[in-house]
Amino acid sequence: MNEKYEEIKSTVNLKGFRPGKVPREILKRQFGKAVFGEVLDKVIKETSTKALEENKIKPAGQPKLDLKTYGEDKELEYIISVTELPKVEIKSIENIKFDQYTVKIDEKETDKRISEIAKNQPNFKESLKDSKAKEADLVVFDYTATVDDKPFKGNEGKNIQLTLGKDLFLKGFDKQLIGAKKGDEKLVEAILPENFPEKDLINKKAKFKCKITSLKNPEKVNINDEFAKNLGAKDLKDLKSLISKQINDEYKNSLERLSKNQILKELEKFKINEIPENLVEEEIKILSQGMKDDDAKTNRKNFEDVAKKRIKVGLILNEFGEQNKIKVTEQELQLEIQKQIKMMPGQEKMVMDFYQKNQSALASLRGTVYEEKIISAIKEKAKPNNKEVTKEEAEKILKDSQKNQNEDLKDKKAVKEKKIETKKPSSKKSSVKSTKSKPKIKKVSKK
Repeated sequence: MNEKYEEIKSTVNLKGFRPGKVPREILKRQFGKAVFGEVLDKVIKETSTKALEENKIKPAGQPKLDLKTYGEDKELEYIISVTELPKVEIKSIENIKFDQYTVKIDEKETDKRISEIAKNQPNFKESLKDSKAKEADLVVFDYTATVDDKPFKGNEGKNIQLTLGKDLFLKGFDKQLIGAKKGDEKLVEAILPENFPEKDLINKKAKFKCKITSLKNPEKVNINDEFAKNLGAKDLKDLKSLISKQINDEYKNSLERLSKNQILKELEKFKINEIPENLVEEEIKILSQGMKDDDAKTNRKNFEDVAKKRIKVGLILNEFGEQNKIKVTEQELQLEIQKQIKMMPGQEKMVMDFYQKNQSALASLRGTVYEEKIISAIKEKAKPNNKEVTKEEAEKILKDSQKNQNEDLKDKKAVKEKKIETKKPSSKKSSVKSTKSKPKIKKVSKK
């Protein structure tokens, strides 16, 4: 208490008193309740955590506190009641079996992918004199535009390039340039879009006077070292290697999720003592979120089964993580955030702000990374069934797995599946313990 009042004293500004010179009694009258609440909360957290650790108790859910005595110049005495997590045995984890896939990508598949890339990156050469523009040609033009025969802000454009047939400028615009020749002047009409900067011109018809300055025809791209270098590779051989890895990675992530699901299914078979009802109820609330009461009641048995499986798996994963001293570093957490940023180009600041301002979201992300590290560690100890498959076989495996969705999804039906959080073990029920702590507290009042 004294330390807290000294902290407040050094920072508070009260009318009639110099900074740092406010009398203790004034501070007590002004801030006593707030100080009491803050100090009491801090002491209870510290002493309850210590009591649980000393008694080697892992609580399932939030402990319940029953304050017996508290107040200024009084001993703090309270009873903490907890439901203890059940004991978890993971001795047989090395016997877990799962399929571990590698995808063999043949040269034909790689060449096919490179050919597709080449098609989407055509070269253009100047068309012959008097050639008429056709679909797939590149037209370069200048324009001036009017609405109701009046110019408007931003009504001029220079060196505009359009690949005819893609309709990327204004709807129906490039079709009207088909048949034009280099040097032609062409009148094109188009409706200005909903996102047009000049709001009063939205959905109005504009007339564009276009001067064709260049007309180019697409030509076949030669797939060679130069082509590969333009794509950032060292040479064609290097490009093929990169593309092969890219195709493999496309299937690798999906197949690894399949392997992970197999491991989680195996963990569901582990035996654990009775699961705490409070944790089951919490999980059921999450599963039934957004549902009508009648629907929630109808699906309660399914929710209960799913909840128990999730809690069991969460406990096992967490126990394995603790026994193997698995931690999530700040660097690993930041790397995961960077991955998400890469998936949302142009929204980097929004993603960073989201995690900086939302601690629960950051904790959830940490839990996800923690779980992935645990699964990786289990894979190292378990018994993989290594399989090399072709791209076609990989596609069939993934298609079949989609048909055989896990029991949780079937039970929940339309309910959105929630990811197991292993950071904080969703655990089970066991015995109720109580403990007392009596630190001496002076001049504390309730918030």
